[in-house]
Amino acid sequence: MSSSSESVAVIGAGVTGVTTAYKLAKAGYRVSLFDRHPYPAMETSFANGGQLSASNAEVWNNWATVVKGLKWMFTPGAPLLVNPKPSWHKLSWMAEFVAAIPKYERNTETTARLAIEARSHLRQMALDENIAFDREDRGILHFYKTRSDFEKACRVTELLARAGLHRTAVTPSDIKAIEPALNGEIYGGFYTESDFTGDIHKFTNGLADACRRLGVEQNFGVDIVRIDARDKEIRLRFEGVHGDSGSGGTQAEASFQKVVVCAGVESRRFAAQLGDRVNVYPVKGYSITVNLDVGAAVEAAPWVSLLDDDAKIVTSRLGRDRFRVAGTAEFNGLNRDIRSSRIEPLVRWCRKHFPDMSTRQSVPWAGLRPMMPDMMPRVFQGRRPGVVYNTGHGHLGWTLSAATAEMATALIQNASRTAR
Repeated sequence: MSSSSESVAVIGAGVTGVTTAYKLAKAGYRVSLFDRHPYPAMETSFANGGQLSASNAEVWNNWATVVKGLKWMFTPGAPLLVNPKPSWHKLSWMAEFVAAIPKYERNTETTARLAIEARSHLRQMALDENIAFDREDRGILHFYKTRSDFEKACRVTELLARAGLHRTAVTPSDIKAIEPALNGEIYGGFYTESDFTGDIHKFTNGLADACRRLGVEQNFGVDIVRIDARDKEIRLRFEGVHGDSGSGGTQAEASFQKVVVCAGVESRRFAAQLGDRVNVYPVKGYSITVNLDVGAAVEAAPWVSLLDDDAKIVTSRLGRDRFRVAGTAEFNGLNRDIRSSRIEPLVRWCRKHFPDMSTRQSVPWAGLRPMMPDMMPRVFQGRRPGVVYNTGHGHLGWTLSAATAEMATALIQNASRTAR
């Protein structure tokens, strides 16, 4: 059976799902893309930090993160916030998080290698499809406020170097030269010239347009309520989503020979229906997009992408008129509420480091990062024939998706060969 005669459903039209659909279509498959929203990239791929950052590949599995999490648990504006209300999902996830601490170095190196590979794939896709997404090739600057934090970063830099990523140590005077707009007391930092930034929403929609030109059937405003895989057939039961209430419409079914689950935080639910376990947890992140509508504000905002490791905040300049600031991690289940106590630290951070930049017009947003306990994406063949997963990218979804889409496509191709 040739790949061109095989049908593949891709569930989820965030950056991971759209990139996977694109790669499968280029490989000759008949692809159908599903998402409950009326447009692509309306969940976690809507307003993230904008960084394509191999330099941010360090996984969080270390005892310092655990200690900080306990310390910050009852601090509303802390970078890491955990709702103390217990649930089996949260407890099992945290137990597996701790169990993955011995794999910290290996997983950090593996993530960095994936990120380096993904950068080249993404650049090529944007070039091939002429996608404009406010890309800035100005590198990413990590800065640290204390000597101890800088020394910890030196050890991370050694891990990244093993994976092939070069970061340059920079002094406060170097930092001022790289990004003159940045203010504050800074001990030192690291600059990664090869990293870059852009608007994930624009990129994903541009790639979705390319998918359409390649013949990908796009089923938006459709909620998948059930997946069944049996007798070499995957059957999707779905219904239309109507209005702001999200109320369901008439149910329908469609059959496919293969399916790739790229459903973010919903992947756990779909995996359970298919007899698999994907212990992804929704870790909420927040952002503000500052509209730079006044001349002084435009000049006062930085162009180089920043990462403040102490505050766990990242920034990206999205063209002349927008500045994105994102960060924090909140363990609070499937809660998508935008909380003022989590937005205010982002605004205060802007005022501290860019006092001449007006934050009068800033748009808040929150999204749920699909995070695995070991911080590694899950790309694997499910128990049922023809079922593949590409999910669990956490805070590096855009950074890694171009590489994991290649991996998922390879698994589908291998399944096609096995079925012949």
